Amino acid sequence: MACKLFKLPRRQWLLLLLVALVLWGLLIVNINIGIVSNHDSGRLKNEVIRLSERYIRALARDNDGVVDGPYAGRFTAYDLKKTMAVLLENILERLDYIEHHLNISSNMTTLAQPARDGAVNKSNPVLAKDLIKGEEDRCVLSDKERQLYPHCQGKIEWMKAMWESDPCYKSFGVDGSICSFIMYLSEVEGWCPRSAWHGYNSVPTEKADHTNKANISTDLEGLMKLLVDPNERQGYAWIRMRIKRIWPRWEAAVTSLSQKQDLRGRRQKKILVHLGLLSKQSGWKFAEMQFKGGPLGELVQWSDLITALYVLGHQLTITSEAEQLSSVVSQLPAANSPCQSRKELPVDIIYIDIMGLKQFKKSVGNGFGKFSCLLRIVDSFGTEPAFNLHSFAKQRKKLTSWGGNDLHPQQFFTMFPHSPDNSFMGFVVERHLNESNVRDIKRTNSALVYGKNAYMWEGKTSYLDTVNKSGILIHGTVYSEDNKPLKLPAYVENHGLLNGEELHKLLRQSKIFLGLGFPYEGPAPLEAIAYGAVYINPKFSTSHNRNTNPFFKGKPTERELWSQHPYAEQFIGEPHVYTINIEDEEAVRTTVQKILDLDKFEGFLPYEFTEEGFIQRMNSYIEHQNFCQFQRQLAKWPPESSVKLLFGEAEKSCKDVCWEKNLICEPSHFLEANAHHSLMQKGAACAANKTLTDIFYPALDTKTNDCIIQQEELLFSCVGKQDNLRRLCPCRNYIKGQTALCVGCE
Repeated sequence: MACKLFKLPRRQWLLLLLVALVLWGLLIVNINIGIVSNHDSGRLKNEVIRLSERYIRALARDNDGVVDGPYAGRFTAYDLKKTMAVLLENILERLDYIEHHLNISSNMTTLAQPARDGAVNKSNPVLAKDLIKGEEDRCVLSDKERQLYPHCQGKIEWMKAMWESDPCYKSFGVDGSICSFIMYLSEVEGWCPRSAWHGYNSVPTEKADHTNKANISTDLEGLMKLLVDPNERQGYAWIRMRIKRIWPRWEAAVTSLSQKQDLRGRRQKKILVHLGLLSKQSGWKFAEMQFKGGPLGELVQWSDLITALYVLGHQLTITSEAEQLSSVVSQLPAANSPCQSRKELPVDIIYIDIMGLKQFKKSVGNGFGKFSCLLRIVDSFGTEPAFNLHSFAKQRKKLTSWGGNDLHPQQFFTMFPHSPDNSFMGFVVERHLNESNVRDIKRTNSALVYGKNAYMWEGKTSYLDTVNKSGILIHGTVYSEDNKPLKLPAYVENHGLLNGEELHKLLRQSKIFLGLGFPYEGPAPLEAIAYGAVYINPKFSTSHNRNTNPFFKGKPTERELWSQHPYAEQFIGEPHVYTINIEDEEAVRTTVQKILDLDKFEGFLPYEFTEEGFIQRMNSYIEHQNFCQFQRQLAKWPPESSVKLLFGEAEKSCKDVCWEKNLICEPSHFLEANAHHSLMQKGAACAANKTLTDIFYPALDTKTNDCIIQQEELLFSCVGKQDNLRRLCPCRNYIKGQTALCVGCE
C-alpha cells in the first residue's frame, strides 16, 4: 500500500494535501472558534483557495489539448473536478459561517446571512451542486452561427437519431443531450461553433517546442530511398529518372526561394503520398507503359509534387500498391470507427489520386469521414462542385465514377488553373539544356509535331502538307511498337521516342511546335515555348466537352475547350502562341509566314511553372489550406484584404466576372457573399429573399428580382452560370505569373 501511495501522480498528491489541510483547518477552527481572529480566518481561507488553484493548474497541464466539459467524455477528470467544486463550495460556506460567528462574537452585532445560504447567483446559473445533479448548460445556435456553420443543424439532427449507433460517441461524452451533440460536433468534428456552448473560440496554435521543424532538404539519396518499389515492378523508374535529371535546378530553386521568403519556423508535416495510378489494381498499366509511349503528364505531376514536399523538409511516406496503403492505414487509430476525431492522427496531409481514393475508402471503411479533410486529390482535369456533391450529382444525373466524393472542391489539385473552384497544383517545365548548350544549337526552318502516337496524326495530312509547302521541315517523335511501319507523310522525319535531352535539342533547333488538337493541355507546349519554339495551338470550331467528345465523357466537369491548350492561349498568347483553325489553309499559311518573319525566337516560361514557383505555391498550400477546420472564417486564407465582391451581369459565371476585372474568383470567400444583405449592398432591390440549393448562388434573379443565397456550402461555384441570374462573386488579386496566390499570400 505504501509503495502504491508513493507512485501517485502529482495532481493526486496535491488533492490529498488539500483535503488534509482543509480537514485540519476545519478541526482547529471548530475547536478554537472562540479564539480565532478575523486575520486567521482570512489566512486559512486564502490558503485553501491557493492550494485549490495549484491543483487546478496541475490538472490543466496534465490534460492540455483534451476535449473537456460536462459532456466531454473520458480522461478529462471532469467528475473529479465536479467533486472538488462541491467540496470547495462547501468549504467556503463553512468559512463564511465561521467568519459570521466570529464577527458576532467580536462585534456583538447581527450580520446578514451570506448569500450562499440562500439566493442563487443568477449570473452563474449552473453551480457546483447543480452539476452533481446533472444540470446542463444551455447550448443554442444564434442566427449568425447558423449562417457561418450551415451544416451544424443537420449534423445535430443526425446525432439525435444515431448517437447510440456506435460506442465511440459515448466515449467522447455524447449522452443524448443537445449540449453533448454540439460539444462533440465542435470540438471533435468541427461542424459547429464552440461559441454555441461558450467553448474556446479562437484558432488553436501549435506549441513550437512540441513540434519538429521543416528544414530545407537537398539530400538526393534520401529521396531516392523513399522511391523504392517493394514489388520490383519499377513503378517509380520514370519518376526517379526525372528527379535525378533536374535535381540541380531543385536545389537552386529552394535556396533562391529561402532567400526571398522566410521558410524558417515551419512545422514539419507528416504526409502520406499514394500513387493509385501505378497500382496493379488500377488496370491502367502506367508502370508498364511509362517507357512505351504511355501518358506521362500525371507522372510529371507526381514527380514534382514528391520532390517539392521533400525539399521543403516534410516527413514523407510513399506508397503505390493497395497492399502498402492498407498496411499504413491499419496503423491509423480507429480507422474503422465512425467517430471523426482527428486530434491524434499520425498523418497531417494525404496526397492521392482518384484510383487511390477508391482504395483508401475501402481500407478505412466507416472511418473515412475523419480522414476526408486531410485529402488532396491530384486530379489533372478537375472536379466541379456540381459533380462533387453526391446527392446533388445523383439528383441531376451528373454522377460519374470520378465524382460524388463530397469533398471540398479546393481539395482537388489540377494540372492547369482552368477552374478556380479547384486548387492549381501544376508541374515544372523541364529544361535539360544549360545556356552554353542552347547557344551552340542553331535554329532552322523546321517544326516538331506534338503527337507521339500515330492515331493523333489521323486526319491531319492536309494541315501538315500546308506547313511543309511553306518551306518547313517536319519532325516527329512517334512511338512504334516492335518497329512496325507507321502511316506518316513521307516528308516527316520520325525520330521515335527520344530521351529528354535529345528531345529538348530538337525543340531548340525548331522554330515551330505543331499542335494536332490532341492531347489536351499537356506539358509539352510549355517546354517548347521555354526553348523559343512558337506553338501553333489548334482552335476548335465547336467546343470539346463531355457531351461532344468521348475523352471528356464521364469526367466530372462541364468545361468547354475551344482550343487544344487554353492556358497557352489565355495566359501566354502571341508571339509565343498562335491559336488558329488548323483546317483553314490560309490561316495556317499566314501564321507560318509570320513565325518565319520573326527576328528572335526567345524562350518564355511563366514563373508558376518553374521549380521555384512550384515550391512557393505548394508551401503556401501546406501552410495555409485547412479543410478540417470548418470555422475557416477564423483563419481565412487568402485574407479578406485581397478580395472584393463584384456584382456580375446576367449569364456570366463568377470566373468570367472576376477575369474581366483582371481578378480571380476565390471560392473560399463565398460565405461572406452568401447573404441577402450583401446582395442589397451591391444594389439589388430584393422583391423576395430565398435560400436554394444549386451552383448559381448567391445571385439576383433578373426576372423576379428575388435575392437568392446558397443553402449547400459544397455547391459554391465559380463556374456556375444561368441566363437570368446576376451572380455576386468574391474576386481576389493575384501575383502575375503565380495565379494561385494573391499579393502578399506567399
